[in-house]
Amino acid sequence: MTDRLRDKVALVVGAGSVGEGLGNGKAAAMLFAREGAKIFAVDVDSDAAAETKAIIECEGGICATHQADATSAASVAAMVAACLARFERIDILHNNVGGSVPGGPVDMGEEAWDANIDLNLKTVFLSCKFVIPVMERQGGGAIVNISSVAGLRSMGGRAMVAYQASKAGLIQFSRAVAIQYAKAGIRSNCVVPGLMNTPLVAHRIVGQYGGGKLAETIAQRDAMCPTGKMGDAWDVAYAALYLASDEAKYVTATEILVDGGLTAKCD
Repeated sequence: MTDRLRDKVALVVGAGSVGEGLGNGKAAAMLFAREGAKIFAVDVDSDAAAETKAIIECEGGICATHQADATSAASVAAMVAACLARFERIDILHNNVGGSVPGGPVDMGEEAWDANIDLNLKTVFLSCKFVIPVMERQGGGAIVNISSVAGLRSMGGRAMVAYQASKAGLIQFSRAVAIQYAKAGIRSNCVVPGLMNTPLVAHRIVGQYGGGKLAETIAQRDAMCPTGKMGDAWDVAYAALYLASDEAKYVTATEILVDGGLTAKCD
């Protein structure tokens, strides 16, 4: 354990993992704790948050958990209040909630569109709505949001209009927040992952695009990457750690691409 985040409180929204393995939020919570932060781990799945807490405490870190629906204003308000009741401040807000559904504007149902926009974009709006006033009172803070390269480019010709629109919107939302609150000492940035080998591949993507064939889906995704291999949750977590830390004190309204060169490809 080191001290890049010593004495800081990190509210990690989406701190569990779906299924077995290590998702982006879980990895970030663990890494932040290793760097000295006190973690308030939030997830819609209380068992997933509890698993993250157990790992952090086993490593000597400090972690409290909370169950919340990040798409609900009342639930998010209660989440922030609970974090303040436990740790009295919020220095880092890390938003990891998100996911994709297939479909274009013609074939996608309105309910599916609304649900995906809410999951990827409204969740960040709500957490910022209730956390920013806390950070203003404290004199500053760091917001780190997780977007996707799908917000920057087409992904293999797949129709994911709601996911792409929401992840692109999240980048601009993060920039707008950064400019509005720069003088308040609040930084807002995005990590933009490319193709990552996380539990979501087995839990969701293999069913949506891989025909249920996990090994083939992983091989296809690996082949799309210039490196020949997808990244993993630690790659995303280390980028988030930098943006959350005081090392990035003059970094705001920007993005860190963690994609193995994927967005630079022409094909």
